[in-house]
Amino acid sequence: MTSVALFDGTSAEWDGFVRRQPGWTHFHLHGWQDVMRGALGHETTYLAARDADALVGVLPLVRVRSALFGHYLVSMPFVNYGGPLGTVEGVRAVTSEATRLADAGGVKLLELRSARALPVDLPASHRKVTVVLDLPRDTDALMKAFPAKLRSQVRRPEKEGVTYAFGPEQVGPFFSVFARHMRELGTPTQGRRLFTEIARAFPEDAWFGCAWLGGQPVAAGAGFRWGPEFEMTWASALSEFNRTSANMGLYRAFMERAISEGCTRFNFGRCTPGSGTHRYKLQWGGSDEQLWWYQHTPNGAPAKTPSPDQGAYRWGPRLWKRLPLAVATALGPRIVRLIP
Repeated sequence: MTSVALFDGTSAEWDGFVRRQPGWTHFHLHGWQDVMRGALGHETTYLAARDADALVGVLPLVRVRSALFGHYLVSMPFVNYGGPLGTVEGVRAVTSEATRLADAGGVKLLELRSARALPVDLPASHRKVTVVLDLPRDTDALMKAFPAKLRSQVRRPEKEGVTYAFGPEQVGPFFSVFARHMRELGTPTQGRRLFTEIARAFPEDAWFGCAWLGGQPVAAGAGFRWGPEFEMTWASALSEFNRTSANMGLYRAFMERAISEGCTRFNFGRCTPGSGTHRYKLQWGGSDEQLWWYQHTPNGAPAKTPSPDQGAYRWGPRLWKRLPLAVATALGPRIVRLIP
């Protein structure tokens, strides 16, 4: 008989089970519990379904609660994937327990962000897609696969003197570019501590990379490798260096690193269908993959996490763009940690 409880095993047991499941992602790994607690201060609830003491299902949940934005239970917040893994019975058992906890806690929305369809009786939102590119075996084949215009764009940075660097020492430069870029977009930024904690928790498979010009970081990216896949989770560039196409070269550098480490899929991360970001990602030759974000609300009505597209928050980006960079960088983490 399947029973569900808070996970009380070791991280090795959890991660071993996760890595054996179809549809697992980096964000299912046990180390994210420490990141969510330590860097963001959120309560975590990691559920485990067992049958005769053997794990048959797991579900990482994070509670994000504030008076301003509301109360959410999400797997996983701030990133693109999560949701339950395991056997059909295990997935259903942990999902059932998650809906019970949501109802008992009075949450506004329970959201399980899955990369694939799940055998659960919950409605799924398809408001987001990701773009995935199949990678060839070598970097020469990668360049040959690009259209002529794209090849010209990704080669331009080299002519401009742009160079690329990867490693944990790039966290600081990455954040300096990311914070400025987000302020220009009118969006609060996550704090540097989140990225520092990610680099500490996942030294092998969290990649931080920057494009450099004249001793200055001008474009930056960060993402995660799991199995044969790499996802570019965050990317940004300084607008005053757009002429160099440094951001294009940076994507190429990440793809070449992924190929060198045996990856066969490059995931560009989530976006809204039809948006400018979506078109940017499609130009590389990839294809859309629908995301399955399962939802449960107290009254069954459709709901979603806060977004600047919503009328109540549309004033936010206009105000944020006018803030001094130092102020936006200081205030941003206090706000965005509450928007899952």
